[in-house]
Amino acid sequence: MRPRTALLASASALALAAGLTLVTTATAGPQAAVAACKVDYTTNDWGSGFTANVTVANLGAEPLTGWKLTYSHSGNQQLQQGWNGSWAQSGKTVTVSGLSWNNIIPAAGSVSAGANFSYSGANARPTDFAVNGTSCTGLPPTTTPTPPTTTTPTTTPPPDGTAPALHVSGNRFVNATGTPVTLHGVNRSGAEFACVQGNGIFDGPMDAASVSAIKSWHTNAVRVPLNEDCWLGLDNVKPEYAGQTYRDAIKSYVDLLHQNGLVAILDLHWTQGVYTGNSSACTAVTSTCQKPMTDAAHAVDFWRSAATLFKGDNATVFDLFNEPYVDRAVSSGAWACWRDGGSACPGVGFEVAGMQTLVNAVRATGAANVILLGGLAYANDLSQWLQYKPADPTGNLAASWHSYNFNTCSSSSCWDATLAPVAAQVPLVAGEIGENDCASGYVTGLMSWLDQHGASYLGWTWNTWNCGSGPALISSYDGTPTAFGAGIKAHFLALN
Repeated sequence: MRPRTALLASASALALAAGLTLVTTATAGPQAAVAACKVDYTTNDWGSGFTANVTVANLGAEPLTGWKLTYSHSGNQQLQQGWNGSWAQSGKTVTVSGLSWNNIIPAAGSVSAGANFSYSGANARPTDFAVNGTSCTGLPPTTTPTPPTTTTPTTTPPPDGTAPALHVSGNRFVNATGTPVTLHGVNRSGAEFACVQGNGIFDGPMDAASVSAIKSWHTNAVRVPLNEDCWLGLDNVKPEYAGQTYRDAIKSYVDLLHQNGLVAILDLHWTQGVYTGNSSACTAVTSTCQKPMTDAAHAVDFWRSAATLFKGDNATVFDLFNEPYVDRAVSSGAWACWRDGGSACPGVGFEVAGMQTLVNAVRATGAANVILLGGLAYANDLSQWLQYKPADPTGNLAASWHSYNFNTCSSSSCWDATLAPVAAQVPLVAGEIGENDCASGYVTGLMSWLDQHGASYLGWTWNTWNCGSGPALISSYDGTPTAFGAGIKAHFLALN
């Protein structure tokens, strides 16, 4: 999505993998309510500090309102900054409680939060977890005089973990057994802008409940826009939102998506390079807006790092660059610039890394993940995509196309002329679809056309900002759709 001028990030959120499991059924509170809880605790440790990830699960039959988790460290661990909850520390005791949007844990539901800590010496795992004063120690009920007639579960069933490992076969994606897979999903914007703006890593919740809401629309894929400076930990980004911390947060979210059967599409969205020419979105060198093409200075390093991290995880797809618009900067030969970069890009203002260079960087790591390549005109023009398609030894390239009602190619006649030939030869993914009128008339017709051609598509975007800041699918992170989102949701449900 090109216009992104009024995006404000809230506290960031982090989803968690399974860790230490502590369960209790006990008497709690003045009403002697029976509570059942599970606390999962995992860390990403770099020697002098760590990111702590906690998940509080309500195993009871009633919603848990106003949750408050406490636990204690045995060393000199010191809270630095937290997200997805209200964090505090007094002495060795850490407290985290819910925010306005995650203060209620539904029956059989959970919430997740994360924080950064500094320390020296040992970093032992805490063991004294308590929720609202109820110790999660695995003790039996203290108020039950006789054995219960039914068994209280001590664990919650994990998500099914059926995210398909994709590869390209002809013009379709197929899974490991050769079954065709068409992606229907949403974009989850935030990680491309919150970090570089100093507001966190994500925009809104990225926990298990929020992923469950996405999945409830019958989606099977989520596209995650990323920031080059934050991923690489460049010095223009606050350390608490950059480098290893940022990469760990993205990895945790991808893991959570996979655990819920969702393909992750990692999109390099904002990159470096001074560009002041036609359609310039900003004049800064840093990754604070959409640039016309990827930069040779850092984009290769980004994709080499990301490919190394996700190599072997073929349920993760690489979208090499969000929306190229080098055709606005180069008077002729824009497609050659797109593929080859370097000297083929006069007038851009910085050295461009072409798509072939980025494909080579990914494949040099040994990663065989599917790669998406967006065309020109903000990924809306695929007219010469087949002619300039980069070489790929794995054969796992697909075309990425973005479509909004205000784009040049926004009619079925254009789709028939320029998209259908591409979709006949390689998988076609409409990585962003939307409209700027808070309605769904345009995308409804577009989705029907894409269905007829076996193409994949993802709505922009699973965020709650006003439609004036860009198409928003939801008005609440529980999955309540906007008028625009309602059309996409209804179409997804009808497909399934």
